[in-house]
Amino acid sequence: MFVRGYLSTTDLDWFTFLRARQPLDEVNFWQPSGRVFKAIEPGEPLLFKLKAPHNAIGGFGIFARHELAAVRLAWDAFGDRNGASTFDEMCLRVERYRPGHPRDPLRRYQVGCIMLSQPVFFAEKDWIPQPSNWSPNTVSGAGYSLAEGEGLRIWRECVERARSVQPRVPVTVAAEAGDDGPSVLPEGPRWGSPQVTQPRLGQGAFRVAVTSAYGRSCAVTGEHSVPVLEAAHIRPYADDGPHAVPNGLLLRADVHRLFDGGYVTVTPDLRFMVSRRLRDEFENGKVYYAKDGERIALPARRADHPDLELLRWHNENVFERGRAA
Repeated sequence: MFVRGYLSTTDLDWFTFLRARQPLDEVNFWQPSGRVFKAIEPGEPLLFKLKAPHNAIGGFGIFARHELAAVRLAWDAFGDRNGASTFDEMCLRVERYRPGHPRDPLRRYQVGCIMLSQPVFFAEKDWIPQPSNWSPNTVSGAGYSLAEGEGLRIWRECVERARSVQPRVPVTVAAEAGDDGPSVLPEGPRWGSPQVTQPRLGQGAFRVAVTSAYGRSCAVTGEHSVPVLEAAHIRPYADDGPHAVPNGLLLRADVHRLFDGGYVTVTPDLRFMVSRRLRDEFENGKVYYAKDGERIALPARRADHPDLELLRWHNENVFERGRAA
């Protein structure tokens, strides 16, 4: 299966800000409204289509995931990878694209987070002319097959220019006789395989995705106050654990700290377990022992449930055995 792509109209300020900061592992291509984004699937490219008078393709990123998130969470997760230097600056840009909405001084609105991995931003001299059949009435963007016509032309040029941005990652476009169309064929990990594959999330995307998957509620305590909720890795990223929702649990900050320290765990049968260490070493922990043995709350989507093998890894490698008597 070969990729298709989505050419999305792109704010020049967002683009210019991030181009000056590459290389980046991920960015948030945010939308000012709460519309669900279904134009492409994870693993397919989103191309940055710059508006008039430029009318050009300035780069691309690989679509990882879409979530609706409070603008504060989006900022906390991605920081300046939202394309702005401060939270206030980001909010001003969001509000500029929300005509007709009353200004909320508390900034309680949501944004659509189109999370892109491995983005590439081209220098102006390398911008690619937009499709010849691009409609001037297109507001948000348009999908294109990358296997033929203008989509094929643009994707070939994107891959060629990407080599100059990341010369150590060889990239080939397959379009020989008998091919169904172009595919990215790197010798390294940057743009995936010829098939559409699930891209790895970055740290910011991981946080937003886990928070959304668990309905903004701690899996153990049910706490809903987002400022004290954290996306915990079951197997740490530094220990080869992926930034992937099945490797995550949304935990209140104190529970997260105990989880990382091996004082608590979640068993493969999805129950919260507390070690005797908490009582033996600190002579307290009553609030946590009260939860010992309870089943955790799970995401609505089965695909977002914690990976049982990763839970088993935490049980065997981080958690110190011994339950409360």
